[in-house]
Amino acid sequence: MKLLQLFNEYRSLFNGEEAVVRMTAALIEKHGGQAQLWVQSSRGLEKSAVGKARAAIGGIYNRSAKREMARRLAADRSDVVHAHNLYPLFSPSVLSACREAGVPVVMSVHNHIHTCPRSDHLRHGQLCERCVGGREYHCVLNNCRENIFESIAYAARNAVARRWRLFRDNVTIVIALNEFARGRLVQAGFAPDRVVVVPNMVAMPAGPVDAARGVYVAFSGRLSPEKGADTLLAAARQLPEVPMRLAGDGPALDQLKGQAPPSAHLLGRLQSSEMEDFYRQARFLVVPSKWFEGCPLVISEAMSHGLPVIASRIGGLPELVEDGVTGFLFEPGNAAELTTKIKQLWDSPDLCRRMGLAGRAKAEREFGAEGYYRRLMAIYSRAIALTSGVNVAESACATTNVAVPARGETWSEGSPDETREGMDSWGARRDEAEDQFQPAGAAESPETD
Repeated sequence: MKLLQLFNEYRSLFNGEEAVVRMTAALIEKHGGQAQLWVQSSRGLEKSAVGKARAAIGGIYNRSAKREMARRLAADRSDVVHAHNLYPLFSPSVLSACREAGVPVVMSVHNHIHTCPRSDHLRHGQLCERCVGGREYHCVLNNCRENIFESIAYAARNAVARRWRLFRDNVTIVIALNEFARGRLVQAGFAPDRVVVVPNMVAMPAGPVDAARGVYVAFSGRLSPEKGADTLLAAARQLPEVPMRLAGDGPALDQLKGQAPPSAHLLGRLQSSEMEDFYRQARFLVVPSKWFEGCPLVISEAMSHGLPVIASRIGGLPELVEDGVTGFLFEPGNAAELTTKIKQLWDSPDLCRRMGLAGRAKAEREFGAEGYYRRLMAIYSRAIALTSGVNVAESACATTNVAVPARGETWSEGSPDETREGMDSWGARRDEAEDQFQPAGAAESPETD
């Protein structure tokens, strides 16, 4: 397998999407494949007028990037191009170059870019779905970027991509991170049989901790309003006997420091090498998000260490956290309910241990690297077959022993002892998810490109 991944780095120094891109490349190479990575970066573009113009104009349709894509494919043809974030320096133009060259495209959608120009469904810190259904002009009317020129640029590129079907006609298979996101993509016009669900993988520690022996409640994430750290701190003020540790940095850091009671400590941003120890000393993780989260790595990482998770009942989080099994769910922003859930779990060591072990089992079933690799290879093989006109069922990933599901079927692994029941459960919720997502009136934290 010769793979070319495309990724436009965000302005922030690191994020979950970038981690997935690099882990995917390492996994392909581990199995003997070739994984090339073409990266462009948005970092520093906002510092000059030329950089801002380049991002605004190029984000709509970058002919230079399209020519470079065609040149690369002609010089060293890839079996599959795997696209991630393409804005603003690639633009969907590179997808047209792949289609014209006959190279299949698999695209992982890590946020809500196809239904929201901002990609996070937030308007001045509040959930918003006004742009859903081809109404991108609301991004301009409400100045959702809080910079009118950026708001115009973001709205324009989404409108052009939707109107000219630059994604829908040029992407062979779309990977959504959960059924919630899949429902939104189908709503946005992608063919249901071309959108598959594959949650992010996570590196699995050697063994789980005894969650009941953890010494604090953990939070890890960007400190911005949509992440809901203020809700956690409101709960902390009601639970002075429960120690809490918040890892992360962001625009709300100073404000949150002023809200934090003595029992809650804001640690700032931790390095990757420090995160394992952070998880292994915690009793459980809290994810109090107020926006449509996708498949945040912090949840799968915590579960891989054997920690229960208390999360908001929003977006894709209920698919990751099984209420009463691997943790608890609560209504977004409801500090009183969160306080009750935290106290219940903190005061019940046996329950905490059971939930942590259930979370570890779920992580092994659904987020392990080898299962992720097999599913990815099946998707790549199906994309190649669809592009070449070969019968998909007959060509389904012979080298990985994975059956590619036809429309209406779910994923399953090759041999009985490798069957991952967890992936069947993702597929089984598909019909329910599609019914749930209708336009109002008809996301690793949100990133800035």
